[in-house]
Amino acid sequence: MIYLDYQATTPLDPRVRAAMEPYLADKFGNPHSAGHRFGWEAEAAVDVARGQVAGLINARPDEIYFMSGATEANNTAIKGVGLAYGRDRRHLVTVATEHKCVLESFRWLEHQGFEVTYLPVDGDGLLDPEAVRRAIRPDTAIVSVMAVNNEIGVIQPLPEIGAIVRAGGAKFHVDAAQAAGKIPLDVDAAAIDLMSLSAHKIYGPKGVGALYVRSNPRVAVAPLIHGGGQERGLRSGTLAPALIVGFGKAAEIAALEMAEETPRIERLARRFLDQLRTELPDVRLNGSAERRFWGNLNISFPGVDGDLLIAELRELAVSSGAACASGSKEPSYVLRAIGLPDALARASIRFGFGRMTTEAEVDVAARAVIDTVRRLRAARAMSSPASRV
Repeated sequence: MIYLDYQATTPLDPRVRAAMEPYLADKFGNPHSAGHRFGWEAEAAVDVARGQVAGLINARPDEIYFMSGATEANNTAIKGVGLAYGRDRRHLVTVATEHKCVLESFRWLEHQGFEVTYLPVDGDGLLDPEAVRRAIRPDTAIVSVMAVNNEIGVIQPLPEIGAIVRAGGAKFHVDAAQAAGKIPLDVDAAAIDLMSLSAHKIYGPKGVGALYVRSNPRVAVAPLIHGGGQERGLRSGTLAPALIVGFGKAAEIAALEMAEETPRIERLARRFLDQLRTELPDVRLNGSAERRFWGNLNISFPGVDGDLLIAELRELAVSSGAACASGSKEPSYVLRAIGLPDALARASIRFGFGRMTTEAEVDVAARAVIDTVRRLRAARAMSSPASRV
């Protein structure tokens, strides 16, 4: 099969695997064991990885807290800030197109008595920074905005939003799981206070992520997991050195290769889209064509059921949207938010391109999609009542 589902996950880079292997075998120590060499070498490896992850977003190593993934990081950032500042600040702001784990975290806080403002996006999937300015109140604790949308790939204007949030006195959280290692991120330039990261979206292992928390001025975050006080009290539990080393190596590679890799992926994605538009001129690209990470193409095929199209594309690994919503019968809430009618939302597929994608694969995939869409449309036309008259 040709893998085109890079937003769901990425393959483990062989260089990452090689870095991890010693910590799955001989270097098996607990990084919290301070009395012997096994613990010291594990702790040292974690420290190196902390610096590598920090370097990807222009943060300090001591501002990186390792967690099980971006879902835990998002929960910790949103709930933790809400609980830390909730005595005086009971208002929160986010966007209607955020990842499910972000929206569900805010809904949990609503059940605790907080008030949440859910901001809309325009037809391109973009948030108007002025809407953020209008939403912020003196009692707003946190504003959470995704950097790159996981379903439609649009890039939000983080520096403009960050400046507004800081001027309004709230904390700015960014879910960067789909952005880190793909577009440049600078927590200082965008006035970001908290940022969630995931290793398996950048060719690292599953099961590890991180939360960046600004130290100056210090952001208070209440811990959600209690125990031994690891990660400076924010996230108790024994760290997994092999996973963390893999995360660090993946971040280091991404930082070094992003400037060449991202334009290459854009060329591949544009090649794919151009071939579709040449032979299927009515296809629709969902989300802004100007402000996007091109490795994510969400495309609607009018007159075709998206799930049926995916089933017929047996040689392609693609999805209809977020992996966490796979199997849902409801149209994507992200596509609804940008104004797509349900029929067109159900006719949409997300194609993901990444580090291992080749030009030859793109051409084979485009041909398969074109031929399959034509065949399904012809079959539908033959089965319609008008064709039997």
